This record gives sequence, structure tokens and C-alpha cells, in this order.
Amino acid sequence: MRQAIPFCVFAALAIAVQMITALTGTDYFLTQITMSGWYALVVMGLCMLMGYAGQISIGHAAFFAIGGYTAAVLTTMNLLPCKNGAFVKLLSGMGMTIAGTNSWGTDILYLSPWLSLIAAVLISVFTAWIIGIPVLRLKGHYLAMATLGFGTIIYRIALGTPLFGGADGLSDVPPFRLFAGLVIDGSRTHRLAGYYCAMAMILVVIVMLSNLVNSRAGRALRAIHGNEEAAQAMGIDTARYKLNLFVLSAVIAAIAGVFMTHYNGGIGPAEAGVMKSIRYVAIVAVGGMANLWGTLVAGMVLNFLSLRGYFGSFDDAVFGAVLILMMVFAPNGILVKRRKRQ
Repeated sequence: MRQAIPFCVFAALAIAVQMITALTGTDYFLTQITMSGWYALVVMGLCMLMGYAGQISIGHAAFFAIGGYTAAVLTTMNLLPCKNGAFVKLLSGMGMTIAGTNSWGTDILYLSPWLSLIAAVLISVFTAWIIGIPVLRLKGHYLAMATLGFGTIIYRIALGTPLFGGADGLSDVPPFRLFAGLVIDGSRTHRLAGYYCAMAMILVVIVMLSNLVNSRAGRALRAIHGNEEAAQAMGIDTARYKLNLFVLSAVIAAIAGVFMTHYNGGIGPAEAGVMKSIRYVAIVAVGGMANLWGTLVAGMVLNFLSLRGYFGSFDDAVFGAVLILMMVFAPNGILVKRRKRQ
């Protein structure tokens, strides 16, 4: 019942925003709100990792970029010259290819965005698992430095690899086609569909994570955050729980990257930058380390203000200052929940 109240409030606010936008005719607001929703997915996964497992990650933007670049590469490859090949014929027979026209008027045949979504999830799971096994053995600032190094590696790969478009990134990414002809992109005709898709994804993720928090695994994670040595002495497999949560948060970030890339029609290396990761950490700090709803509200508000350009050229400086101020004056967050004593 306690979870149903904020759930209904958030749903009502989402509908109210859409109605106000429709009445005022300012459809472009939906673009910033929708993009804020995709970014909010990343910080919710990071909130679980930091607030419930006690693991700080300053490289989470890398997983967002992994999802986005995977989607961009797989859906911008023109398979038309290979349409008579056995593999392409097999994919076409399974409905995994889509025929279309790019922005230059050239006929193309590309992989279904659903296939790129599956590939992005698998790659993010594998990467998080490989990185998480050694990295999560570290603690404190050593863990932060290790995740920072991972994020820097992904950023340099995205920036210096021709396959990923270098500094210009990848563009002309086709829209994500859902069921019943529903199309997700940032065009005026499909802007509302993208908005509802982002809101629906947020609600699904927050319900899933809320149930996880209140489950046996959630209690184990809280015990790990409180005292890892004591939790391990009580028989909790701390390494397994931390690794699983790290992988889960990476998958959520990758999915957000996939939908954001299809919505924007492209992605650039800045999405994997260190300042993006610091921004996510700052938002979690504002919302509360163990407060999913607070993190969601902070993510939506701060990202929206940033995307609207209210911070101007000082955008990164603002988030850096926010992180410093939060660590000094409110380390538990502004919107942190007050827990009742047992």
C-alpha cells in the first residue's frame, strides 16, 4: 500500500504533464522529459548499487554507451548487399531485418532494433560480469578508481574507433519499432509515443527494484551495506550478491542507452564521458543513497533542467558542485527516507 501511493502520484503527474503540453502546444517539452526519463533509469540502477550494496561506480556511463553504441552499430549496417547470403536470408525469414530508406534516400536493409536490444543486454551482462569479478573485491576509493578507469577505457574506445564514428559518433539510427506499429523516436509525429514508453519503462523498473528491496535478496544487500564482514559471517554470499546487483544495474543502464539512441537517432562519445558518470553519482547523492523514489525525482528534475539549458556552459561544473555540497552537508541525500527504528 505504501508503494502504491507514490506509484499513483507519479502516474498522475506523467499524465498531467502530457495534458499540459498538449494544451499549450509546447510539444518540444516532451523531448526533454522523455530524455530525462531514459537518464533516470540509469540513476535508479546506480541507486541500488550504491545505496543497498554500498558499491560506488564512477563508470556507469560506460554501460549506457555500450547499449547505445551496440544498437547504433547493428541497426546502421546496410545488409542489402548481402541480402542473398544464407545468414541474412535466415534473419529475414525470422523477421529480424527491416527494409527502409536512410536520410540520404538510399534503400537499406538493417537489423531489427529488438535484436540490437538483445545484443546490448548480452554484451552488458558479459562486460559487467568480467569487470565486476575483480573490481568488486576492492573497497572505498580503490573501487571508485577502478570503475573510473573502466569508464575512461570505454570512452577512449568510442572516441578513437572508426567503427563507432570517432568524435562525431553514429547518426541516422532508425527508430525503435514496438508492437502494433508503435514507433519510438524524437520526431514530432512519434514524440508522444516515446514519452509514454519512457514513463512505462520507469514504472516497470521501479516496481521491479522496489520488490527486490523488500525481498530476501534486498535484506541481504542491506546487511552487506551495513557491515560486509558481519553479513559474510552470517552466511551471506557477499561476492555473489554484489556481482549480481552490479550486472543488473549495468543492464538497466544499457537498456536506457538503447532506447535513448533510437529516440535521438544517434549517439556520441560524450555519453561515455567521466562527467556523465559523475552526474549520475551526484543525482543519486541528491535523491538519497537508498531511496529509489527520491533518486527518480532528482534524476527527472536535474536532467530536465540540464537538457533545457538552464545551467548553460557551466553544466558539468554545476553537477560537480552539487556532488561536493552533498558529500559535505547532506551525505545521505536531500530526499532520503527517514527509517523508523525497529
